[in-house]
Amino acid sequence: MVYLIFRFVISISKKEGNIVIATFGRGFYILDNYTPLRKITNEMLEQEAFLFDTRDGLMYIEAPERYGTGTTYYKAPNPEFGVDLTYYIKEVPKTLKEIRKEMESKLFVEGKPIPIPSDSALNVESREVAPYLIFSISDESGNEVKKLTKPAGKGVQRINWDLRYQSITTLKADKFNAAMKQQSSSLVMPGKYKVVMSMVTRDGIKPLGKTIELNATALRNTTLPIEDRAELVNFQKKAAELARTLRGTRAFLDELIKKVISLKQSALLVPGAGFELLVSADKILDQLDQLLLKFERRSNFPSTEENPPSHVTLSERLNTLLYTHWRSTSKLTKNELTAYNVLLEEFPPVYNEIKRISETDVVQLQSALEKLGGHVIPGRLPELKLDSRGLSLTTEGTSPQPLS
Repeated sequence: MVYLIFRFVISISKKEGNIVIATFGRGFYILDNYTPLRKITNEMLEQEAFLFDTRDGLMYIEAPERYGTGTTYYKAPNPEFGVDLTYYIKEVPKTLKEIRKEMESKLFVEGKPIPIPSDSALNVESREVAPYLIFSISDESGNEVKKLTKPAGKGVQRINWDLRYQSITTLKADKFNAAMKQQSSSLVMPGKYKVVMSMVTRDGIKPLGKTIELNATALRNTTLPIEDRAELVNFQKKAAELARTLRGTRAFLDELIKKVISLKQSALLVPGAGFELLVSADKILDQLDQLLLKFERRSNFPSTEENPPSHVTLSERLNTLLYTHWRSTSKLTKNELTAYNVLLEEFPPVYNEIKRISETDVVQLQSALEKLGGHVIPGRLPELKLDSRGLSLTTEGTSPQPLS
């Protein structure tokens, strides 16, 4: 169905549920899947919230971007891969700050005194997280495979699920972010999935709307399809868990090295610290550096292929393992099976040695400096040393010092 309105051409595709608008210039505008707008009713709009049924999610491997096209090749972004979850929210609860601002505005208009909020009230306001939504996606066995989050907003809106499992890797957050962009791992198993929408406010979490079901369907466009898809997905889960642990260990090792360097600096400056503490710190740093070489390659050569024969690092093994099937749904290859088995053999001894050094050698060095009243290293809680008179107890042979 095509309509000509003024200087626009509008095409409505009922089969695909899309609206296409073309101008007489060079503009194209596409509204993907307007089906929820056709199904919405006044009764729905009176509900607190509503999660619309959605079409099946088609699973495939997206083609990479075209390279070397120059500036004359026209391209536009495709719709997001996966399934769009369309929902309606009637009202979003106001935050404490919004409530206070509205009250102050009303009092100002009425010419009445505006009370000054207390410091504790302002502190509660600053720590409050604005209402946000959680979309919990579970498989047929009830296992949650993905959580999507988004700030709560009134009206009809959308959020996309890319039909992939959650990627749990190393995370360091300085501030809580309810809308933090999440990483994904491998494609989920084809099958049925349930979606539950909930809203989180200062009063807690509350389910909204109905639970919907969707189908994740694999397209039959794979050149070399695997006979047992479950075998592939299970292997990818094991590989993802190994990657989570290995990368987390590498990040922990980096932080541990920084901590020991700080302890060594403290051993140099603290009065009463003997030279043996510096020697101990250097010994630990030497051991940690040798372990770091298991993860990284230090070379002046620009590529791995140009290096002289040397041991393959754990990180290189992991990259081989993960990259092979990140963009594939075919049978497991010999290279990734080899990488996985070698990692299972070589990584545990490295992990155990890092754990031993952290829990024994570093702790002993830290305790020795603590007894001497050493510097406070980030991540360590100093001991509180007080006597009955409220004096700070120092090391043996010195007098207690008044607290300042």
